Amino acid sequence: MNATDGTVRIDGRTTTDHRPVTIERGWSTQAEGSALISFGNTRVLCTASFTNGVPRWMAGKGTGWVTAEYSMLPRSTNERMQRESIKGKVGGRTHEISRLIGRSLRAVVDMKGLGENTLVLDCDVLQADGGTRTASITGAYVAMVDAVEWGRERGFIGKKATPLTDSVQAISVGIVGGVPMLDLAYEEDSRADTDMNIVTTGSGKFIEVQGTAEHAPFDRQELDALLDLGLAGNASLAAVQRTALGLA
Repeated sequence: MNATDGTVRIDGRTTTDHRPVTIERGWSTQAEGSALISFGNTRVLCTASFTNGVPRWMAGKGTGWVTAEYSMLPRSTNERMQRESIKGKVGGRTHEISRLIGRSLRAVVDMKGLGENTLVLDCDVLQADGGTRTASITGAYVAMVDAVEWGRERGFIGKKATPLTDSVQAISVGIVGGVPMLDLAYEEDSRADTDMNIVTTGSGKFIEVQGTAEHAPFDRQELDALLDLGLAGNASLAAVQRTALGLA
């Protein structure tokens, strides 16, 4: 993707470039599905755990359940953070991101097709440089695909069932110095006038748009520019996912 205004960013990218993206599928030998995803210097380990059965309140309904948990390792940032388990409570940001990941994944799952099975996606940030929640969603989808196939191979999911209705990707966009940009690294995100996370399906439908004017309000034209950036960026991520899954 090429920028149209000639702006060159701190890492040499143009405004419409995302950072180098890699997905190492099957990184964990223990989990039913896993992916180590990198958005530049941001790295997240996503694992999918498959359980035959559902929470008690869902039993007997013939539908499955998908949920997610997100966490950051103590030295995923420049200074050591205390583990939330030591603090004795999970922070509001962690709860919010966990719910976002879960909602995003459930949006592309047919729960009846999944059957009475549970998928838990754990997204652990190994290194943070902006975009940890968007990398988590993008990587978790790859892990989820493999976990679903693991369940199918063992007879927990019907051979002809289609639990996954589409793919899901997420990317950050923002306005930095008055210029709309794709996939903000931390240094850009920390000084952005507007910060937004865009979650879409592989077919280009929106699942969630989280946008906030951090320093200055944005107008409709800027919003449209950010949405267009997000759609294009997520289409590119979908191609990376397909390659990782051997579908390209």
